[in-house]
Order: sequence, then C-alpha cells, then structure tokens
Amino acid sequence: MIQKQQFNTYKNEVDLNFLREYCIEHGEKRTMKRGETLENAGEPAKYVAYIEHGFFKYSVRNEESGKDYCGGFALQGECVADFPACLDGDISEVTIEAGTICDVYVIRGQELQNIFDSTPEMMQANTKLLRSLFKMVWSRYLDFFRYSPKERYRRLIDQCPQIVQQLPLKEIASFLNITPQMLSKIRKEISQK
Repeated sequence: MIQKQQFNTYKNEVDLNFLREYCIEHGEKRTMKRGETLENAGEPAKYVAYIEHGFFKYSVRNEESGKDYCGGFALQGECVADFPACLDGDISEVTIEAGTICDVYVIRGQELQNIFDSTPEMMQANTKLLRSLFKMVWSRYLDFFRYSPKERYRRLIDQCPQIVQQLPLKEIASFLNITPQMLSKIRKEISQK
C-alpha cells in the first residue's frame, strides 16, 4: 500500500520551517494574479517565495508544438523557487506562474544562499534539500517509464487525494503528460470500478 504523503515528497525529508519563517519575517508580501509569473524561463532566476494562499505551477515550453507543459506544482504552505538556480541567479529553465490568486512572501534567492552559507548546519540543510529534491524529481521521471497514465493518476490520488480538489484537472493532466480528455476517461474508468 502506498503511504499518504505530501505531493512534493522532498518535504517529507527536509524541515523548511526556517525558510517559511524567514520569508514571513523578512519577505515582501505580494498578492499575485492568476497567470502572473514569479520566474520566466530563459531569464535569471531571482526569487524564493512562501505561499500563504494559492498555488504555482512550473511549466516548460515545447517550441516545436508551441505548447506549455506543467512539470510540477508548489502548493499552499510550501515554498516556490527555481531551486537551485535562484541561489546564484542562473538562467531559469522553467516559468513559475500563479495558478490562482496567490498571497506570497518573496525574498531574493541570494538571501537564501547567504543563510545556507552562514553555518555548517545550514550548509548541511542545503545539501539535504538538494538530495531530497533530486530523489523526488528522479522518481517522477522514472514513473513515466514504470507506469501507464492510468497508474500514474491512481498513484497520485492515492498518495495525496486532496490534489484533485486543489488543482484544476487541466493542470493535473498536463503534469501527467496526458490530454484532459484522456484524464476524464481515466477518471470515469476508475469511478466505475
């Protein structure tokens, strides 16, 4: 049986309360409209934000098809960033866009880098975060080979059933790399069983 967990599983291994608290205490509070971007692919990544309300999606563009594809989400109560690119201002590989009206506390990525550089314990926290993020992304990548779209959807709702209430089905379909029509068909098949 699959254990219930966070959508972004790296949070199961890393305590990021220090970052949430830092963003709330030192960050600029912003309300971002649906579709407003925190980062744009092809530009230097600059920000880290704590999401007080709403959600963000990470998307990449396929230039040949002219379509954007969802590569992940950051949900309410989480931090959102193009990590680790934001730490040094590296070019962002993704566009990070508000999926709904969002209330966030924004800091510069360089501030987070300074926190990570401040003590050996914080350097270790950075390493642990990077490892946990890599494990999550690697597992999601392998799931595209291990599981059919139906199995990926079933695993997603088994692991975090609230995701269906939190996110538009169109975005979930894009994350699963299937069409909304295929997702509707899968949902219908599952509900009939």
